[in-house]
Amino acid sequence: MSEPIRLFVFGLGYSAGRFARAMRGKAEWIGGTVRSIDKAVALAAEPGVRPFVFDGKSAGVGVAEAVKVATHVLVSIAPGESDPVLRHHRASIMAARSLKWIGYLSTVGVYGDYGGAWVSERTTPHPASARAKQRLAAEKEWATTAAERGVPLAVFRTAGIYGPGRNAFVNLAEGKAHRVVKPGQVFNRIHVDDIVATLAAAFAKDAAGVFNLADDEPAPPQDVVAFAAGLMGVMPPPEIAFDMADLSPMARSFYGENKRVSNERIKQELGVQLRYPNYREGLAAMWREGTWR
Repeated sequence: MSEPIRLFVFGLGYSAGRFARAMRGKAEWIGGTVRSIDKAVALAAEPGVRPFVFDGKSAGVGVAEAVKVATHVLVSIAPGESDPVLRHHRASIMAARSLKWIGYLSTVGVYGDYGGAWVSERTTPHPASARAKQRLAAEKEWATTAAERGVPLAVFRTAGIYGPGRNAFVNLAEGKAHRVVKPGQVFNRIHVDDIVATLAAAFAKDAAGVFNLADDEPAPPQDVVAFAAGLMGVMPPPEIAFDMADLSPMARSFYGENKRVSNERIKQELGVQLRYPNYREGLAAMWREGTWR
């Protein structure tokens, strides 16, 4: 008889939080971290997931004990100069006797700029931004930790995440949508439901290695805004040339990287069939179902 699943999630945010909720009923126990007491209290009102407070600055109360009995650990906390989970809870992970698998949510930003060419998990990363360099360094730290502990590590490099509450409809409704045009620029996206489905497939197989989480169709960002505006029946914001756009340094850095991200590995090795293979299907479904808010 197989050992019951005990899942611990570092960072119950937008994507990992949904995955934890999807695992209710499949795992004997699920725990995870949030950054504040207020968030812990709110999550405690929901059944099935036990919250712990971990702000990344010091070890979370009760976290070490919970991690030590986990069979699976998923990490969804961005690193700074070092990885906060490894800085404060690496010893607990190494002491987890029943640990079978570690998953780490990273970003396709680690690839850097490839001039619009296709990249896959075999492509050599050359991150440009400080954030992406920190992510790649964290990936390597987790690979070392998993190897020393003797468990498989799956690294999930995610494209731009969208879904309920985080999409072009919301930006349009709040007056925050922009159509910045940089010729030849494309981005991949991934619906949060497809992230959850891919994590579940990897989890079931105790999969190891790097996996790109991206849709089938890298597309110009201005097209996404225009399509959403059409569904809403509103005028899209005017197009603005990239050189004339008033962008934050972070937003401008995103436009400094141009690549098309292949998702073939999650299809071939994990058997994933994307529910929303492109932004049009994802946005149309949310608008039709009224789930965009």
